[in-house]
Amino acid sequence: MAVNLVNVENVSKVYGTRALLDGISLGVSEGDRIGVVGRNGDGKTTLIRLLAKLEEADTGRVTHSGGLRFDVLTQHDSLDPTATVRHEVIRDMADHEWAGNAKIRDVLTGLFGGLDMPGFPQGLDTVIAPLSGGERRRIALAKLLIEDQDLIILDEPTNHLDVEGISWLARHLRERRSALVCVTHDRWFLDQVCTQMWDVQKGDVFEYEGGYTDYVFARAERERIAATEETKRQNLVRKELAWLRRGAPARTSKPRFRVEAANELIADVPPPRDSSELMKFASSRLGKTVFELEDVTVQAGPKVLLKHVTWQLGPGDRIGLVGVNGAGKTSLLRAMAEAARSEGDTQPAAGKVTVGRTVKLAYLSQEVAELSPTLRVLEAVQQVRERVDLGKGREMTAGQLCETFGFNKEKQWTPVGDLSGGERRRLQLLRLLMDEPNVLFLDEPTNDLDIETLTQLEDLLDGWPGSMIVISHDRFFVERTTDRVFALLGDATLRMLPRGIDEYLERRKRMEEAAAAAAPVTVKPVAEKSAADQRAAKKELQKIERQLDKVSERETKLHAQIAEHATDFAKVAELDAELRDLAGQREELELRWLDLAEDA
Repeated sequence: MAVNLVNVENVSKVYGTRALLDGISLGVSEGDRIGVVGRNGDGKTTLIRLLAKLEEADTGRVTHSGGLRFDVLTQHDSLDPTATVRHEVIRDMADHEWAGNAKIRDVLTGLFGGLDMPGFPQGLDTVIAPLSGGERRRIALAKLLIEDQDLIILDEPTNHLDVEGISWLARHLRERRSALVCVTHDRWFLDQVCTQMWDVQKGDVFEYEGGYTDYVFARAERERIAATEETKRQNLVRKELAWLRRGAPARTSKPRFRVEAANELIADVPPPRDSSELMKFASSRLGKTVFELEDVTVQAGPKVLLKHVTWQLGPGDRIGLVGVNGAGKTSLLRAMAEAARSEGDTQPAAGKVTVGRTVKLAYLSQEVAELSPTLRVLEAVQQVRERVDLGKGREMTAGQLCETFGFNKEKQWTPVGDLSGGERRRLQLLRLLMDEPNVLFLDEPTNDLDIETLTQLEDLLDGWPGSMIVISHDRFFVERTTDRVFALLGDATLRMLPRGIDEYLERRKRMEEAAAAAAPVTVKPVAEKSAADQRAAKKELQKIERQLDKVSERETKLHAQIAEHATDFAKVAELDAELRDLAGQREELELRWLDLAEDA
């Protein structure tokens, strides 16, 4: 029977006049992998802070099992800005110790792309203070993952990770023995990692068995039972349920939660998009030409990101763009956007971008547009337009669109200056859609959006008749909203991937394996070691490791003897001299170990 690690008994938490959690009782046991979902502001982060005892409950109690080893990744790290990455992550471990630890090597490679941390100026010896928030967050995650815990609690662990990083983290967490409680809006990640779901809603927490797909099935069934009118069935969860049930790419192949009533619920739900109808409507709005790139080269300063790219974005095309960080995804969108804004006068470093005469572009960048802080949310939207035509006879007022994006009637009168980062992001997206564009560039649109808002955005985009390019690390969003995936693999080319993100990850893995195979030749041009040389190196490595163990044992004894003879200064001096001599021996052995490790 699994041991109970954390118990939550009748816990309530109130902020101001609002009860975020009201009399909830939950438990976390050994082996649990729990995903926490819910709207922003409904109490997800508060719940995990209570679990970790970072906050006290107003009523009820949270108890931990005796000797519980746990760690928490919060949204604000506690790293020492004056320290180096090495000090925070590796601590005082000798090079041969951490380099010989498979888990540490896996974490550093998975989160930073290699043991030498290629994205950091001084590698492990980089000082933390000047690093970005995203880099600091990856360091905090690495620091947590190299330790052994009974329970790990993660708040938005996929933020600032690319598609490869998220895929690695999912695999790593599946293979760990630690129990897990994780808040995230990444639905693909939830499906890959979690075996239970907690849905935080209006002060309560609903528990479901299975991953995200199973949760959607079960929630739909619960809502079907609770509904008393047909209109209650007409909610967004039905469309998402249909999408999951019909076998979207990368979903779990054997959902654990199968409910016939839930299948009946979606029997009459059409596919998310009528692609041919949307294509026809998009062509009537855009004509034949949208964007055409001919032999284009894109640069960022002196660095060439893309060379000789010939590509076309046609009417109604819905493209997902993936690639390694720094490969040029955002730079490509910017080059196309500049050509559109200047009506073709501004061109990339080489080649030509042709823009259709009827193109009306909306570009959601990663930077949040600044608005007057005294402006109300509704006023900021109405500044653009009072009503918006969503195509196919659908029309919404500014207020209705605000509600769709989670700004209720009360929130619509909140000053922009009082909004959170996620709310400003939603408002930025709202204003773009309100301007009735026929081409959308979305650069990381899912940042800071909760799952419910994401499903509403996806539903809105399903019927949106235009051309669209999406850059996102959220696999679910890319697969749900786009029809084709193109990749920038870091080799200055743009490729279409018929099998989507799965194919992208396979290609990246092959590229890394090829680079690793070539590394000894390019990095260290010496004669290749024979099998006999490698065997000899391994044998000597084992001998050195035994010697290092003996040195460590002797150092431990010397420290004990120094403490024992603390008042005998002559004896302490003698022992200290021996200790310094051992330190020199250790240093020589460690250097020799590192040299042999390369040969072996």
